[in-house]
Amino acid sequence: MNTTVYKKELGWESFLFPLVFAAFFALFAFRMGLANTINTMMNTAYRLLIDTVLYITAVCVIMGAISALLSEFGFVSLANRVLQPLMRPIYGMPGASALGVVTTFLSDNPAILALAEDQNFRHFFKAYQFPALTNLGTAFGMGLIVCSYMYSLSPAMGRPLGAAVLIGLLGAVIGSVVSTRLMLIFTKKHFGTEAGLPPLEGEAAETPAGMRPERRGGIGSRVMGAILEGGHSGVKMGVAIVPGVLVVCTLVMMLINGPSESGAYTGAAYEGIRLLPRLASKIDFILKPLFGFTSPEAVGVPVTALGAAGASLSLTATLVRQGLAGPNDIAVFTAMCMCWSGYLSTHTSMMDSLHCKELIGKAIASHTLGGLCAGVAAHWIYVLLSMLVS
Repeated sequence: MNTTVYKKELGWESFLFPLVFAAFFALFAFRMGLANTINTMMNTAYRLLIDTVLYITAVCVIMGAISALLSEFGFVSLANRVLQPLMRPIYGMPGASALGVVTTFLSDNPAILALAEDQNFRHFFKAYQFPALTNLGTAFGMGLIVCSYMYSLSPAMGRPLGAAVLIGLLGAVIGSVVSTRLMLIFTKKHFGTEAGLPPLEGEAAETPAGMRPERRGGIGSRVMGAILEGGHSGVKMGVAIVPGVLVVCTLVMMLINGPSESGAYTGAAYEGIRLLPRLASKIDFILKPLFGFTSPEAVGVPVTALGAAGASLSLTATLVRQGLAGPNDIAVFTAMCMCWSGYLSTHTSMMDSLHCKELIGKAIASHTLGGLCAGVAAHWIYVLLSMLVS
């Protein structure tokens, strides 16, 4: 579909945008210096390309191969049939979407993209359900890593954190339901409820009811074909997310992070002006009753998780060592870091890869509210259980 429209060659945007762009750039240059700002942007984008994009590409290739194998030998069809009674009433999604939950929980958000390129997986979805995979998968992204890391802080906390981590996991599930259901409201208005997904290039236009496609040949040939084709789709997904990760994540990291450890700006990667954490500290009087943070500094963890869950984990360890975070904070951190898991830096590229760029804003808005609900739910579940135990 052609989305290009035409307007007069010169308009108010032609004069206003350069001013806004210069003001946004000056926001960084005023604090960091012009040379350091440019160097940090370039170095951060390079480090993201090497450390993040290549890692995500590797995840997509592996998960693409695994998902193709699961589809080829009927596991996706089995999962859809078994989990349909659970996923449909809770999430409004087909049972096969549970496979996306598992893959992202074990790896990272973009793992859902490898499934999205599998025709056997796609045919279970209506057009309006497919974009919501971004919200559902992201809510569980890096879940295993987040839960394991939070629990590993038990010695530093001086008490076991298993219960707090489980409460955080439950909070993340609640947040995922909120995010996915909100997204489905928007997608139903955009696509309707009857339209099906168009087939991938080279695939059959329609799969007969009660049937699933299968490659020709023996078991060995089918295994190798599935692995290679699934891995190839993972490579395409890894390349497709490059613009979104490099551009969006660079800006997010520069808005979240501060200067180097020496306190000076050097132009190194991942430096920034810490604007978002400072803005969040201004509304601590609202955040305290909602999330029960032990200290104002604790708000930096979920704010950092907006850009990168891994970075938020390192910040959590620092707060625990300094006595600025308690078990309630761990529950809230687990819920929000897992539910958000860097969605500001991945949602754009993921929605673009799913050919749903026009719904990026709605996906981000839905997931923002979902993450907030995850944190609030984790806090109050922890409070209620603490009252019952005591």
